[in-house]
Amino acid sequence: MAKAISFQVNNLTKVYGEGEAEVRALRGVSLTIEKGQLIVLLGPSGSGKSTLLNILGGLDSPTEGEVFYNGENLAGMGDKRLTNYRRNNIGFIFQNYNLMPGLTARENVELVTEIAKAPMAAEAALDLVGLSHRINHFPSQLSGGEQQRVAIARAIAKRPEVLFCDEPTGALDSQTSLKVLNALNRVMDEIGTTMVMVTHHQGIAPLADRVIHFKDGQIDQEIINEVRAKPEDIHL
Repeated sequence: MAKAISFQVNNLTKVYGEGEAEVRALRGVSLTIEKGQLIVLLGPSGSGKSTLLNILGGLDSPTEGEVFYNGENLAGMGDKRLTNYRRNNIGFIFQNYNLMPGLTARENVELVTEIAKAPMAAEAALDLVGLSHRINHFPSQLSGGEQQRVAIARAIAKRPEVLFCDEPTGALDSQTSLKVLNALNRVMDEIGTTMVMVTHHQGIAPLADRVIHFKDGQIDQEIINEVRAKPEDIHL
């Protein structure tokens, strides 16, 4: 039985600049992302994977091509609909945690729950990433891995249908990275969100349902993992 489609990407092109300064970040990328999948986008810096992530998340628009989310073309949404799409359907996790330094972990998560339609409680989101005991701590009192897990809790508190992760372990050591990956894995299992993760780290690939390798703005290779590995079984 065919799975429901979350994203359909058709012949996506993204060009920055003009003339001699022109950069083709994406060159005719097409792919399908099924609901509930974990997709890992692998490739070196400048290969186009983060550009694709930003377009899927409604943070950027393509020069050519189409992106459909649940059958609706993002290009036809308009500013208000696109804002609601990002607010209600999408969660973002970046390499930089972007936490408010003057707010506790709970208060950082509540920034999102105050504007979401049907959010989970901040306490529940922090418990999901294993930080119930750090709920009243400020970012300066947390390790890098704990700050990243607060950022994950903030992203999932609004119960997003899709979670975009851009190098979520890029600034962390291997042991801390595994804690963050475990938190993300638990989120997928318990919330059922679709997840698209950008990374340059080949060791993360076994965690995915599908691994898409990018090179020079194009899909160079795609690998399907019949069984997703658990974070504790991979080597970083």
